[in-house]
Amino acid sequence: MSGADTGRPAVLVLEDGTTFHGTTFGAAADTFGEMVFNTGMTGYQETLTDPSYCRQIVAMTAPHIGNTGVNDEDPESRRIWVSGFVVREPARLASSWRSQRSVQDELAAQGVTGIAIAGTRALTRHLRDSGAMRAGISATEGDPRELLERVLASPPMTGADLAREVSTPREYVVAPPAGIPVRYRVAAVDLGIKAATPRSMAALGCEVHVLPAAASAADILAINPDGVFFSNGPGDPAAATYAVEAMRGVLAAGLPVFGICFGSQILGRALGLDTYKLRFGHRGVNQPVQDLRTGRVQITSHNHGFAVEMPEEPGAQFPTKFGPAEITHVNLNDGVVEGLRLLDTPAFAVQYHPEAAPGPHDASGLFGEFCELMEGSVAGGRRA
Repeated sequence: MSGADTGRPAVLVLEDGTTFHGTTFGAAADTFGEMVFNTGMTGYQETLTDPSYCRQIVAMTAPHIGNTGVNDEDPESRRIWVSGFVVREPARLASSWRSQRSVQDELAAQGVTGIAIAGTRALTRHLRDSGAMRAGISATEGDPRELLERVLASPPMTGADLAREVSTPREYVVAPPAGIPVRYRVAAVDLGIKAATPRSMAALGCEVHVLPAAASAADILAINPDGVFFSNGPGDPAAATYAVEAMRGVLAAGLPVFGICFGSQILGRALGLDTYKLRFGHRGVNQPVQDLRTGRVQITSHNHGFAVEMPEEPGAQFPTKFGPAEITHVNLNDGVVEGLRLLDTPAFAVQYHPEAAPGPHDASGLFGEFCELMEGSVAGGRRA
């Protein structure tokens, strides 16, 4: 029998007072967070367990969620991180041979509140027009006006330092699979890293040392790495000053650096650029990104609500403390910065996810590009 508390009346209230009525699935409790939407047609288990969704209520635009259940092989972290989950129609039956339990039971077991509403399309259109905003789900509060007061008292995402909340408390190592020799040692700063990321690097011969978010440049360099990786993660990059300082220390040491998503924003701030909050963010597996150096377009996986400010015209060089840099990628939907690199230092970053769990594999070659930078570092005798 299902352990989920499904079918009870529930209400979703946005901070502008917009209200949606529905029914519970998962835990029947009250929850609050930033209301966002994800356009992926699949990968709901990876979405639920992506640390970048910490303190967010996620609405899935795909109408039917839960068909394949959940299992113990696909989570991207140790737990579900979303504050709440909004779907149009939860699947009544999980039919995949890999399924071990239903998404409803998994939500209930981890105390995560879900709501099924008929108007996920209306909700998504409203967020696109008005922007991401705070929200609350309740199965206990009968008066939406009372819930709205609690929503307005909840913390905003701007200024939130969440990377340290989701990060590993201590270092751990992901080694290459059996039969693949260690070619590079990577220090990966966990700002909210997904499990598929160190696995992707390990498959290329990287011994990945995953470090806590607050690791200093000295902590990172003590590993004597061939390269340093800064991961995705939640919250406002302007609040993660510790990561910016660590990035600057690593850049000053001349080590190869690769950042993705939140890590890209950290590189941008380390280079002196500002970051800002996007209207409704990019979340899904269908974002078109153009490489300005080649003109090639990739369909990419995204999950971010902040972005790096455009310093000049896309592709133009701009000065930094670490030498000239340039914007390398832009989003074709809205022109947002999607990649940048230093020209005299082996450092680059992209705003999207090359591990693509879930998503297309167009960008998987970026891990190989990082390995090429480390190959030059190893050949130069940097590692003892």
